[in-house]
Amino acid sequence: MKKYILILLLFPLFAFSQKMVSQDIMEIKEFQEKLNAEYLNPAETPLRGDNFTNFKGHPFFPFALKYKVTAKFVKTKNAKPFELPTSSGKTKSYKEYGKATFELDGKSYTLSLYQSLDLIKQKKYKNYLFLPFRDATNGKETYGGGKYMDLTIPKGNTIVLDFNKSYQPFCAYNAYDYNCPIVPEENKLPIEIRAGVMYEDIYHH
Repeated sequence: MKKYILILLLFPLFAFSQKMVSQDIMEIKEFQEKLNAEYLNPAETPLRGDNFTNFKGHPFFPFALKYKVTAKFVKTKNAKPFELPTSSGKTKSYKEYGKATFELDGKSYTLSLYQSLDLIKQKKYKNYLFLPFRDATNGKETYGGGKYMDLTIPKGNTIVLDFNKSYQPFCAYNAYDYNCPIVPEENKLPIEIRAGVMYEDIYHH
């Protein structure tokens, strides 16, 4: 009898965790569909000519729950504006907003989150945070210059980093028309982040 009671008690927990996982998967699918739709839309896509004509959709790493992490968030005090170099040799103005520290496979890592001083002048971007990062997949399954993630300012002292929602910068697909911030040294991870958009460099041949 006790065994059945235990099973009945555990079942709602199992159902709850299944629901959470399916919610995560739905969010990832939505991210992937929106990204593909953007690249298939002539008004939004960075692709030109044959690259646009031949584009059917992005390749993605398989969804992996371990790459959705809750990080400890510490806001940067008295952050000073700085110029971040870009792919075209120009710079863009940013300030560090905070640092996110998380664990992956038992090891701790810290990434810096930034605010664009141009974007925060626009109402819809005032809570927007920019996370550029590099990892050991760059130049193999992902773009050599690194990947980006879009976040919003957290309300508490934690922030969720879902690397399944990371993507390549526009200049990975069109280096002529776009000017992309270069990932700062402090945001280079010594591990593989096998999540988000994969990349096959057919665009610079």
